[in-house]
Amino acid sequence: MTFARECWPFVLPFALGALILALLGRPAAAGVVAVLGLGVLLFFRNPSRSYSGPEEILLAAADGVVTLVDEVEDPDVAPGRMRRVVTFLSVFDVHVQRAPTSGRVVASRLFRGAKVAAFREDAGKVNEQQLTVIERNDGVRVGVRQIAGLLARRVVGYLREGDEPRRGDLMGVIKFGSRVDVVVPLGYEILVKKGDRMRCGETPIARPAGTAAAP
Repeated sequence: MTFARECWPFVLPFALGALILALLGRPAAAGVVAVLGLGVLLFFRNPSRSYSGPEEILLAAADGVVTLVDEVEDPDVAPGRMRRVVTFLSVFDVHVQRAPTSGRVVASRLFRGAKVAAFREDAGKVNEQQLTVIERNDGVRVGVRQIAGLLARRVVGYLREGDEPRRGDLMGVIKFGSRVDVVVPLGYEILVKKGDRMRCGETPIARPAGTAAAP
């Protein structure tokens, strides 16, 4: 298992504090600080994930629980109505995100905003968020919104316009509790429902209507 590079500014102070406490002859306090540091490190874990199904299948961009599947208008992604899958990430979930599809990044924008609880209905409109739009080779556009939550202090997007990620490639991280929305064309069939638990880069979430079922 590897860890997102953003972990070190948070983890190293715990490691240094534990070392100092140990040198001062306070092993119990050093142990507590070390355990806290380990917990922070695990927050940034990046487990290996893979999926070998058909290329047209879209995968989950985030670990977590599906809290909403609906239809929206999102002109920053594409004109017209689209389908949206909303995933809530607790502090115990993996917080790196992965590209749901292969293609070319045609938009990568950071929107500054508030930091209300990620499960609130209006969080997707008012919270700080990073929007990444990937255009597939067939011209279909898929949007991913990494949305900060009440405890999340920063959204980090790795992809920039012109990048060509493969499905399952790392695309960013949200620090400490958050939400991720995936927006797909209206003609796609959604393969998950409210309450489902997903694994980024592994769980099929959508496919073009009429295509074969995901394995």
